[in-house]
Amino acid sequence: MNIAVVRENFPGEKRVALVPASIPALTKAGANIFMEQGAGLAAGFPDQMYLEKGAQLVSSREEAFAKGDVLFQVRGYGASPEAGQADLQWMKPNQILIGMWDPLGNLPAIETAAEKQVSLFALEMIPRITRAQSMDVLSSQATIAGYRSVLLAAIHLPKMYPLLMTAAGTLSPAKVFVIGAGVAGLQAIATAKRLGAVVTAYDVRPEAAEQIESLGAKAAQFQLSAEGAQDKGGYAKDLGEEFYQKQREYMGEICGEHDVVITTAAIPGRKSPLLVTTEGIKRMAPGSVAIDLAAERGGNIEPSQADQQIDMEGITIFGPTNLPSDIPNHASQMFSNNITKFLLNMVKEKELNVSMDDEIVAGTIATQGGEVVSERLRDMMNLPPKTAPAQQDEANTKENSSDA
Repeated sequence: MNIAVVRENFPGEKRVALVPASIPALTKAGANIFMEQGAGLAAGFPDQMYLEKGAQLVSSREEAFAKGDVLFQVRGYGASPEAGQADLQWMKPNQILIGMWDPLGNLPAIETAAEKQVSLFALEMIPRITRAQSMDVLSSQATIAGYRSVLLAAIHLPKMYPLLMTAAGTLSPAKVFVIGAGVAGLQAIATAKRLGAVVTAYDVRPEAAEQIESLGAKAAQFQLSAEGAQDKGGYAKDLGEEFYQKQREYMGEICGEHDVVITTAAIPGRKSPLLVTTEGIKRMAPGSVAIDLAAERGGNIEPSQADQQIDMEGITIFGPTNLPSDIPNHASQMFSNNITKFLLNMVKEKELNVSMDDEIVAGTIATQGGEVVSERLRDMMNLPPKTAPAQQDEANTKENSSDA
């Protein structure tokens, strides 16, 4: 089994899919590791570190694709449709591609992967089950994004976060409002608290209040019913425009009382719900900062724009879409641990065994053998459900009996 790792080519992407510390576990499982030269440099992992762990270097992206039975990427073609276009020419039938592909938001890329006859594992679809927690790239990278968002706000806020009592007088603590108490939101809450801010947070899930308060923040309570706020897989669901309209009215009032607002409510494959209107943002005092971590899919904050810094009447609004890349060393370490655990889950006696009986494999695989095999993606693409082999055999038997 040859595993190849390429240098990321998405603009501004500094992460690498595999760090040197993960290599021994893979080689012990029978893998040979091929690294494109310079793949880990931007994340603080020079080529020499990979060589010391037993990896081999290849001089080009094309050679990496040629060497790899399995290819590791942070951002595959689906999550990097422009820069990743060049990779299509080097993909080969039955090659296993593992990485983030934005499967729910870029269905044409999934069709292309099927046409290339590759076996694609889109890591965004890792099921939210206990056994798969160590493989969950969305959670690990959201941890980084939540932490970084608080620091980004701190840099641009004309105040310090903590309460300070000095000879020059007492400085009041900054007030931070975090919307969404998923992984990114909880990390943002914890980071803001550690820096000394007074933190309030809100999540549509009533059970999240206990998690918010356990971190020392105040849980905002709205008189709204949020039954069914997450799906069976543990991901957020769209609750409808009537619910969000009432929610926005409450949000505007609370935003006006805070120096920093951080929103984290993203729904996989769907447009982000609008939570804070322009009027709500304008209630904030001049010098305040708003960070929209859902800006990539339309945003939770009405005036935010993806990867833009906007000034609105003295209020600064950010829409970052790739904060984990700003902390590439630890982000890469976490991603590498995730992808390594994911692959090793499929290795039996030093042989790769892609079994659809494994819930993690079945939930994550998008294409195989020239077709889309994920039932979730087939449904989104209006394709008929795949018939299980046993069902197909039974159907054929009945048809043959009828013909006789």
